Amino acid sequence: MKEQFRNPLGLQLRTALQVGEFALLSIGLSIVAGCATTRVEQNRQAVTGIASDEAMVILGRATYNDRQTEESFTDCLEDILGSGDRPIRLVPQQEFVDQMYPWFEPRTAPGSASDLGQLFTVPGVREKIADSKVRYLAWIEGDTITIDKGGSMSCTVSTFGGGCFGMSYWEQDASYEASIWDVETLDTTGQISADANGTSYLAGLVVPVPILARPGNAACKGLAEQLRTFISGEG
Repeated sequence: MKEQFRNPLGLQLRTALQVGEFALLSIGLSIVAGCATTRVEQNRQAVTGIASDEAMVILGRATYNDRQTEESFTDCLEDILGSGDRPIRLVPQQEFVDQMYPWFEPRTAPGSASDLGQLFTVPGVREKIADSKVRYLAWIEGDTITIDKGGSMSCTVSTFGGGCFGMSYWEQDASYEASIWDVETLDTTGQISADANGTSYLAGLVVPVPILARPGNAACKGLAEQLRTFISGEG
């Protein structure tokens, strides 16, 4: 009778892979796919409402330092507000900046929401805004920063293969505020703030697996929906 040939090395490799897959699954379940927590607050100072032929423009703070509001964040707000069951007509940020040249260029644009009131008194500014049918201007300030990170990850390559082992993490905080101005009355109507916090992970068990929290996206969604309700005069 022939003995069945066994391959100890192959058995060990299969066992190691099975253990790795199980551990990877366990980590994925315990982390729950990088969750972000969001808090949205509103301060209303005036009654609002927007007609079908009126529009809103979203402007991010434009500076030449690390406190500049990301263009991707204002693009995210535009995508959400311009779609859905209750879309708001929007004038694209770059189109508005070009139309208002040179008042909203990075080197001459207002540095804060409070500077907008002074800009509106400059001869010709209010008339140009009125020509674009813009009723509300939402001035966005804020950014997403990494507040903590740690862990370790090592990757190796050999004649028998390679892989990455370990785990690293980074915690991010996304904090943004929208100051809403009524161009018709030249007054601020209120502020909406959105803060989101989340921890992302990179787990390495042979193949690196990212588990991303994306607090910036969470802050965008929370701020956009509250901004829609605010502008419509519903909340």
